[in-house]
Amino acid sequence: MIRVVVVDDQELMRVGFRMVLGAQADIDVVGEAGDGAQAIELASRLRPDVVLMDVRMPVLDGVEATKRIVAAGTARVLVMTTFDLDEYVYAALQGGASGFLLKDTQPDHLVSALRAVASGDAVVSPSVTRRLLDRFVGTGGAPMRDTAELDVLTDREREVLVLIAKGMSNLEIAEALFLSEATVKTHVGRILAKLDLRDRVQAVVLAYETGLARPGLA
Repeated sequence: MIRVVVVDDQELMRVGFRMVLGAQADIDVVGEAGDGAQAIELASRLRPDVVLMDVRMPVLDGVEATKRIVAAGTARVLVMTTFDLDEYVYAALQGGASGFLLKDTQPDHLVSALRAVASGDAVVSPSVTRRLLDRFVGTGGAPMRDTAELDVLTDREREVLVLIAKGMSNLEIAEALFLSEATVKTHVGRILAKLDLRDRVQAVVLAYETGLARPGLA
């Protein structure tokens, strides 16, 4: 069973998420919270697999709650947001969130994303990722981090990292580079290990922050 804590300051939203997730045989909503402070307490006490996290909430916002939950290693966090909260989501990704979804995401997409995060993967929406990074990493393309961090990668690994930054799946990368999916999976694993990254979300952020990928081009 995938154990989930739902965090949103609107009770109606929590009820909706509980109905969608509770209808799945492999998902158990073990708790609900209306603010970030409650989310941290529940995550620490219940040790869920995933916290479904809202961003703007009273007492403590979802960004800070995400940072503390991830730092404590109590759960993985999937952030729910709307387009007008872009800056908060980027901060949440930097704080360790395993991905983000829009609140108008279709129920089946929400379920599949939650399963992916629970299994250790990350959820990267190409369109939203591009929008976020175009706005907050800088349209001028100036690197925010030392590009020397990427020196440990081979040319092929750099190529794969650029495609990860596009939000492409392993299968899509395999088709683009004429490789097997297993080979791509190996490359992705090596990229994460060499760069000391937790998942694909962090890889996307790093690709943009070092200038390897650039808004409007990736």
